[in-house]
Amino acid sequence: MQNGYYQAVGGMVTQFNKLDVITNNLANINTSGYKRDDVVIADFKRIFKETQDVLPIENNTRDASRFINTTIDSVPQVSQEYTDFSLGSLKATNNPLDFAITRDDAFYLVQTKNGEIRLSKDGNFQLNEEGYLVNKQGYKVLSSDYFNNPENAAIKIPNGSSQISVDKDGNIEVDGTRNARLFIAQVDDMRALQKDGDNVYKIDDLTRIRDLDNSNAVRQGFSQGSNVNPVIEMVGLIEANRMVEMYQKVMTAHMDDLNQEAINKLASVK
Repeated sequence: MQNGYYQAVGGMVTQFNKLDVITNNLANINTSGYKRDDVVIADFKRIFKETQDVLPIENNTRDASRFINTTIDSVPQVSQEYTDFSLGSLKATNNPLDFAITRDDAFYLVQTKNGEIRLSKDGNFQLNEEGYLVNKQGYKVLSSDYFNNPENAAIKIPNGSSQISVDKDGNIEVDGTRNARLFIAQVDDMRALQKDGDNVYKIDDLTRIRDLDNSNAVRQGFSQGSNVNPVIEMVGLIEANRMVEMYQKVMTAHMDDLNQEAINKLASVK
């Protein structure tokens, strides 16, 4: 068994995974409220050491770890993928239905067309045909009444309204009359959030969400851009491509040069 070859294969697969993350970041560089992803790369030995005490199988203990092939342990792997929730740049749009959210830990609460609850950083809203406040995908934006009255928490703007104003805490006034307050969601642990497509996040347990009464996080007439830095992503893209090329050369050396040398030596043995 050529352990060096399998190490190179594992390293190449890891870099392919990293390339997928980087290209997705670059594809969303102009997506409002998008938050970039990144990966943490570690070797198998480190990953095993961190988890061997909590593995469910009884034999997977420190004593059993001696049976692991220590040569293959150094294969790099993606040990963690995470989302960077830092703020993107704010851009003035003067659109009264654009609400930038200016806290790393704050989100809007939206309801999908299937009735599922999701969180979003994208505050570029619009009104649908029924007068409901919705995002670009048509998901209804929910008010602070969601936990008390989930069936009627969607925010609706009366027909014929001429002026909509929103303060920093998300309170909405329509023609000088209070209409509703945006649900400004905060999660007890943002690592529990999972990207679910359409620039929204899902969380398995809604009890982990709380509504911020005085968030001071909403800016009307502004749009928050993606926090993807194209220079950093391009540098990462170049590095990952070079790593793939390096692993390819190692694999070629094992399959062609080393194998050929081994065959020649074995054939010359008398």
